[in-house]
Amino acid sequence: MKHASSRDLFAYWEERRGKRPAPERVDIEPGAIRQVLSDTFILAASDTAGGHPFRLAGTRVCALFGRELKGESFIGLWAAASQRAVTDLLTILAEESVGTVAGVTAVGENNDPVGLELLLLPLGTRRPSLARGIGVLAPLKVPAWLGASPIGALTLGSRRYLGDGAERRLLPRLLTPAFLKPGLLAPRLRRGFVVYEGGRSAAAAAGTDTTL
Repeated sequence: MKHASSRDLFAYWEERRGKRPAPERVDIEPGAIRQVLSDTFILAASDTAGGHPFRLAGTRVCALFGRELKGESFIGLWAAASQRAVTDLLTILAEESVGTVAGVTAVGENNDPVGLELLLLPLGTRRPSLARGIGVLAPLKVPAWLGASPIGALTLGSRRYLGDGAERRLLPRLLTPAFLKPGLLAPRLRRGFVVYEGGRSAAAAAGTDTTL
């Protein structure tokens, strides 16, 4: 993880979950993560019909898009080529309690690029319909125009899955045709993570970035 907010939220999430797959929503104390709240959001992880709407969104997350995001579809923020992959990430988050860290790209009104980091982590619940995800979306470098001009649609780059035994639990699922994307190599294991990668030509074909 490259962004300090991602590292801090992940460390807190790890502490609060203990030996469980994920902490519950009530375990998260906003005051304990106040230093990262502006970059943090909470999603309805199981609400596919609503496009996984934001339940909460920090001020800096909203400022990226120049508007309040509460109630808005998370999937709707993504370019069409990335929406299926992001939906898959949220399905895995809700059903397997496995998080993700990913590289993201976007452009401003003048086609100025900006690189961001996305962190998605599950929050446990006893009612599947109330499943939530908590995460971070933050720029790795802040261009001068950011905040004055909203960013456009997001494009998903390379990603890694996070969680105990993620590589063992997810690899059979990720090797099925539904999860293998055209032009990309099959996911592989690296230091306890499942990693999607491709060469330059594969990444260009799939609209992904091979660096985090």
